[in-house]
Amino acid sequence: MGHPTILTVDDDPSVSRAIARDLRRKYGEEYRVLRASSAAEALDALRELKLRGGRVAVLLADYRMPQMNGIEFLEQAMDLFPNARRALLTAYADTDAAIQAINLVDVDHYLLKPWDPPEEKLYPVLDALLDAWQATGDHEIEDIRVVGHRWSEPSYQIRDFLARNLVPYRWLGADDPEGRRLLEAAGVGPEAVPLVVTADGRAMSQPSTTEVAEAAGLAVTPGRDFYDLIIVGGGPAGLGAAVYGASEGLKTLLVERSAVGGQAGQSSRIENYLGFPDGISGAQLTDRARRQAGKFEAEVLNTREVTGLRLDGSARTLTFADGGEISAHSVVLATGVAYRPLTAEGVARLTGSGVYYGSASTEGPACAGADVFIVGGANSAGQAALFFSRYARRVTLLVRGDSLESSMSYYLIQQLNRTENVQVRTQCEVIGAHGDGHLQAITICENKGSLETTVECGALFIFIGAEPRTDWLGETVARDERGFVFTGPDLLANGSRPKGWDRDRDPFYLECSVPGIFAAGDVRANSVKRVASAVGEGAMAVTLVHRYLEAQ
Repeated sequence: MGHPTILTVDDDPSVSRAIARDLRRKYGEEYRVLRASSAAEALDALRELKLRGGRVAVLLADYRMPQMNGIEFLEQAMDLFPNARRALLTAYADTDAAIQAINLVDVDHYLLKPWDPPEEKLYPVLDALLDAWQATGDHEIEDIRVVGHRWSEPSYQIRDFLARNLVPYRWLGADDPEGRRLLEAAGVGPEAVPLVVTADGRAMSQPSTTEVAEAAGLAVTPGRDFYDLIIVGGGPAGLGAAVYGASEGLKTLLVERSAVGGQAGQSSRIENYLGFPDGISGAQLTDRARRQAGKFEAEVLNTREVTGLRLDGSARTLTFADGGEISAHSVVLATGVAYRPLTAEGVARLTGSGVYYGSASTEGPACAGADVFIVGGANSAGQAALFFSRYARRVTLLVRGDSLESSMSYYLIQQLNRTENVQVRTQCEVIGAHGDGHLQAITICENKGSLETTVECGALFIFIGAEPRTDWLGETVARDERGFVFTGPDLLANGSRPKGWDRDRDPFYLECSVPGIFAAGDVRANSVKRVASAVGEGAMAVTLVHRYLEAQ
């Protein structure tokens, strides 16, 4: 197949020659560097590469070009090479416009012109993009095919699982010609969906997420019996702990029940995270953090639900729902929180069939031209409203409180106000969901019960607070009345250490009521519910793990 390609497109001949020269000097031995003088010329080159079975690693496009700008080019290029990494070249004067345009397409980075010296301003960015491309491989999105029904909750669960774990797949309706052909080839009917067909042609009817994870190449069994550190939960706090634990030499295992990234991984755009002035999607942040953890040889265990925590002398043992066990010197609890269920009539019956918890980004294209409603008034709800506004005819944010100011970041409120097809309605609650087989309408109660209206609804996304779901811990570690885990100073009552504490010291800041067990991120009582603070606590927990292990 030859060397993979790095393609640059810029209508300025001098810039085009300069970047091709710098790229060839650094990457010419392992990559083929092509340059084009227009988007149309670049698309022709990509089509020819596609026909010849070529591979494209990175696309670099100038933001401001005649006829077709860089964003428009990258949108079309993604259809040909969806796994290629993408970056914009932009002048300083166009930075703000480029940043706003990046929100329209999944661009990995932007580079300012000029990029001198390239050793500082060009090569580090290209190195990261190429590492990311190599990590995902050359598989096309058709490698895994999922056949299902649009309004089937099991079909949605499989699609959501693959999407959140960043596994490329192709979705086919059971009524589509190709979908029917796959069902027939597998010897099953439409009642057997979801049907998952792997790259090697193996068909799985109504598989579990563990079976799907194995088929997708995700690790579902640990590589050893004992670790220095086990992290429960793969959100920002867990990923932060995994990166720092593994990079500092600890044998580290991260255990995730559903999808690495947690709730943050579902965010369409995080714009207040330090170091990303143009924002970053939750999926991008998750992908980078997971690859970073893998770089330091942290293990990630997928689709394993932890159901118990036991003390075996100096070892801390976790038990799984399937009866398995794994032990370590120390444990970091980073399970985050889950969205609180909406108890309105009809919601449970239609969950997965028009009613969803979290942003469910897989449903974005399906909401084209529809009226979408989002319940909640915090940042996650605001980010979802902006995401679905790209597809839906209208997005309505239903907020129980009197305003957004007390619960949502100012920058998000400003963006919502500037988005024409987003409406914010306060003092509203959803009290019913209606539909035959899928969601068709919702009933809204307004002004504290004085008015009820039923409106058509294409999709309902719910973000109404969070629960820690730490019942599996039982009495092992101290928790507050809501289930959040007490740590450090919160464990000291009138200067007294927690019951059963057997050390001649107070608990470390993030340490639980049992020595060697730590909590980080949203699951911790009185924590700051922000991505940056969760990552910081994950890193801090590893420092405290070292202090604990040194005293053993």
